[in-house]
Amino acid sequence: MGVLNVTPDSFSDGGQLFADSKVHADRLLQRAESMVVAGASILDIGGESTRPGAAPVSSQEELDRVMGAIDLIAAHVDVVLSVDTSNPEVMSAAASAGGGLLNDVRAFRRDGALQTAAATGLPVSLMHMSEEPDRMQSHTDYVDVVDDVSRFLEGRIAACIEAGINREQIVIDPGFGFGKTVSQNYEMLRRLAEFAAFELPILVGLSRKSMIGAVTGRPANERVVPSAVLAAMAAQNGASIVRVHDVAETADALGVWAAMNGASLSAN
Repeated sequence: MGVLNVTPDSFSDGGQLFADSKVHADRLLQRAESMVVAGASILDIGGESTRPGAAPVSSQEELDRVMGAIDLIAAHVDVVLSVDTSNPEVMSAAASAGGGLLNDVRAFRRDGALQTAAATGLPVSLMHMSEEPDRMQSHTDYVDVVDDVSRFLEGRIAACIEAGINREQIVIDPGFGFGKTVSQNYEMLRRLAEFAAFELPILVGLSRKSMIGAVTGRPANERVVPSAVLAAMAAQNGASIVRVHDVAETADALGVWAAMNGASLSAN
């Protein structure tokens, strides 16, 4: 899953595809096409930054950013489009425009989000986040991070099924970097296979995150190699989808991992 943030303030690539209140169309389309060529089978479009401390944006502003990107990419690139949003209005509009997956860092807990997601009929990705982005890093007091996150996901899966979403359409995401300390993030990665008990696809987002910077001391744009290493580790531990900024490098790492395990990557 390749990341396309049409935001001015995302932690790694904010402002690269969106600035001066508009989407950079040529740059966005070039990035989308290159990601698909490099091996991305899903592109994840986000119009609101969810980095630690991020401020919310208005519904209209998020709609303008996301729908402009979807319309452009859908007209030129044959790829599944995921929409990274917690906003019911954006979910509904994205589904009507050809979106293929709803990816919500708040696990559809906003008013109306779960009902809207169910009405679209699209697959959904449920992520664990302890609190809103501006407060989440102050809420990392888990008894056992894997057990606590698992209980949260179990509850959200049940809520989805009750709302009419088929279990086969649910993806789970433990939420690396969202309300977890560095040590908790690495513990979740070590124990990622425990989430396989849900018998659902596991999505992980480790790309360029601060858990890497804490070890390497490198800024976000210099974390490409360790991000690819973590993607391979996640795959080894059961991840089905890896959400990344650097598709080509990650595809190479996963290709080597797959060869070592006597397999090949479907995206290649």
